[in-house]
Amino acid sequence: MSIFANREDAGKLLGEHLQTLELRRPLVLGIPRGGIPIAVAVGREIPEAEVGVVVARKLGAPGQPELAIGAVTANGAYFVDEPLARSTGANANYVHDELRRQQAEARRREEQFDGHRRPDVAGRDVIIVDDGVATGATAIAAIRAIKAAGARCVCFAIPVGPPSTIRQLTPEADKIICLHQPGYFRSVGQFYRDFRAVPDDEAIRLLASFRPPMGTALDERES
Repeated sequence: MSIFANREDAGKLLGEHLQTLELRRPLVLGIPRGGIPIAVAVGREIPEAEVGVVVARKLGAPGQPELAIGAVTANGAYFVDEPLARSTGANANYVHDELRRQQAEARRREEQFDGHRRPDVAGRDVIIVDDGVATGATAIAAIRAIKAAGARCVCFAIPVGPPSTIRQLTPEADKIICLHQPGYFRSVGQFYRDFRAVPDDEAIRLLASFRPPMGTALDERES
């Protein structure tokens, strides 16, 4: 059963929920690409928010690139599901090489999406968002990356995710917000009426078009 009309609808609902938090210099970071429409919609609901990206790349299993045994970010923060990696035959050398390859790709994509306007993270309250979570590998890597970059507080916020994954994520972030935790979870897309892919050019356009809510202190500083 669908819960959200599309990512913009989910992001608006998530943003309304996040308005209740007391945030210091809020920064909303979307995990590309599906997390970017969420981030922009959330940012429009939070006074003084800035919006950017944090890229986390899945680590593919040997011979099964779509099976994630972990994830890594542009700054090298990573997560590896060790039992799963061993079960797929991913030894230490394989994991090392996959980490190196995917970190390089994360750097390239982070520059592509947000290289000329990436907000500073240090000392800020950061909200990492995505359109949902399944295994949690990219979420954990993203949270670790932003903590390592010096964020004051890291909140991971999503419209939907299975309870088991939310429990796994809870020790990683300072706060976890998930609007819907269904007992039966097959995929993130089943909870959206419109879950079409977000092309790179659309993601870049959305980031470039973001403006903070009118009348905020950020607007005043820029005037």
